[in-house]
Amino acid sequence: MKRLLIPLAAAGLSAALLAHPSSAVPSWVSDNLMPKPADAYSTAKFWLGANGAALRKATQYHWDAKDVSKLVATQSKDGAPDGKPGLTAATSAPKPSASKNVNLPKTIGKVFFVDSAGRHRWCSATSVQARYRNLVATAGHCVYETGKDVYAKWIFVPGYYQGKAPWGVYVGAYAFTAYDLDTYDDYDGDFAFVAVHNGFSLTGSKEVTKSEFTAWGGDKWIDQEEVKKDEYDTGREKYGSAGPYWSKDFDVTPDKVGHDYKGEKALTRVEVTEADYAKAPAGTRDDKNGEQYEKVGPTPISQETYKKLVADKADGKVLGKLDVTKDANGTETGWFETHYYLKQWVKAGKTVRYFRDHYFMGMAKDMGRLGDVVGGQGFAWNQPRGQKVTVFGYPGDPHPDGDKPYTGVTPKWCSGKTGTKTYQVNTFRVEEHQVLKCSMTGGADGGPWLMKYDNGKRTGYVNGVTSMFHDQDGNDRIDYISSAYFDGEVADVYNKANYAETKSIVGPNGELLK
Repeated sequence: MKRLLIPLAAAGLSAALLAHPSSAVPSWVSDNLMPKPADAYSTAKFWLGANGAALRKATQYHWDAKDVSKLVATQSKDGAPDGKPGLTAATSAPKPSASKNVNLPKTIGKVFFVDSAGRHRWCSATSVQARYRNLVATAGHCVYETGKDVYAKWIFVPGYYQGKAPWGVYVGAYAFTAYDLDTYDDYDGDFAFVAVHNGFSLTGSKEVTKSEFTAWGGDKWIDQEEVKKDEYDTGREKYGSAGPYWSKDFDVTPDKVGHDYKGEKALTRVEVTEADYAKAPAGTRDDKNGEQYEKVGPTPISQETYKKLVADKADGKVLGKLDVTKDANGTETGWFETHYYLKQWVKAGKTVRYFRDHYFMGMAKDMGRLGDVVGGQGFAWNQPRGQKVTVFGYPGDPHPDGDKPYTGVTPKWCSGKTGTKTYQVNTFRVEEHQVLKCSMTGGADGGPWLMKYDNGKRTGYVNGVTSMFHDQDGNDRIDYISSAYFDGEVADVYNKANYAETKSIVGPNGELLK
C-alpha cells in the first residue's frame, strides 16, 4: 500500500492546537481502511450479520503468554519530554454506564478486525475528542499487523457486550500511527488513531424493484414466492420486463434443442466471456440459440470479493468481467463485476413450477458521529511522569501460569501512578515506555490510560494506551503493563488524524450513500 509521508506543516495544521518545539520533525503514516461507504457497509454487515455471530466468534488479540517480557529502567532520558506539555479537552455524552467502584466511561469499547490468517480478533479502545468527532485511540498493533499492513474489516463498537452494539458500529476509514512502528516495528510508537465513519445499526429490510436491487451496493437477497400458472401468465402479460420478475423452475434434461423445437422446452442462459457476448447476434423475438440474452452489471462488490474473483478468473473459474476504479492518486475506490449470457433452449420435463421473485435490500439507520453519540476523551502529551492514571480495557488472556481471571466480556480497570523513569524492552525495540502496576492481561491491548479521570463526568485525558504486558517478579503472572510515552511526536500524529474528515454510510431512508 502506498504510504503517505507528508510534513505536518505542509498539511496546513494549526500550530495553536498542538505546540511542540521547532526542532521536532513529525513522522507518521496514514493508511486507508474502508473509506468508501459501500465497503464500510459490507464490513459492518460482516460483523453484525446473523445477530452478531462474527462478533461473538472473535478472540482477543494477544501476545504469547509465555513470552511476556521484563522491563528495564533506563537513566539516559529519565522521562524528559520533547517539548511543552499540552491538553485537548474532552467532550461528554449523556447517560454513561456505571459500575460499583469506578464509573465506566461510555467512550470505551472494542475494536474488531480480521488478521492475515483470517482469524476474527479484538482489542480495547476509546473514543477521543477530535475536530470531526470521529476518532478512536488504540494500540498500533491493534490496527497494523507486524511486518504487513492494516488489518481487514476494522470496526469500533463502543459499549460492546456479548455480541451487542448498543450505540452502533463505527467502521474505520483512515488509520494513523508512528512511522517507526509501521517501518521498523518500534514499539515506542505502539499507538494508533483511527478516523471512523458515522455509526449505524441494521434495522430490517425493504422490498424493491429489480432495477433498484441491481443498483444497491449493500446487503440484498431474493425470496421466491411459488405461484399458480395462471398468476404467472397474467403477471408476465401485465408487467412484462418492467414489473416484478417472474421465473420458472423446470425439471430440465441435459438435452439442448433448437429454438423451433415443438416439444416442451425452457429458455435458459449460458454464461460467456465479454468477447463472446460481443460476437453473438443481438437478441430477437424468435429467441434463437446463441443470441444475446442479457448483461448483468457492472454490480458493486467488496474489495475482498474482487480479489477472490480475480484469483478464480486466473484459474478459469470466472467468465465475467472484473473492473476497478481509482482516484487521481491511483488509490482503488470501487470494485465491480459484470456477467454476460447467451440464449439456449433445452428440453423440459413434465414438472414445471412458477415463481414470483421478491427483491429485498437490507436497511440501516445512521447513528451519527461517534463523539456526538458517546463523547470523546481528552488528549494529553508531554506530561510529567508519575501521573495518576485510570486504565480501562477488556482483558481476556490467561496469565503465563494458566490462571484465567478475566473473560474479556466486560471492561475492567486499574488505577495508580505511572513510573517516574523510562523503561526499555530489548526484544521489542522499546526504550521509552511508561509503566503501571496492573494485572490486566491480553485483550486489554489498546485500552486508554486516562490522566485526571473525573469519576463523575467519566472523562479524562488519554495519556497512553496499553501496549505490552510484563512479569517483573518472575512468578508467571502479569504484574505490570506499559504504554508508549505520549510526547510531541504522538501529538503530531494525533493532530494529523484530527483533520481526517469522514461521512455517513447510509442516508435518512437507509440507502447506501456514495
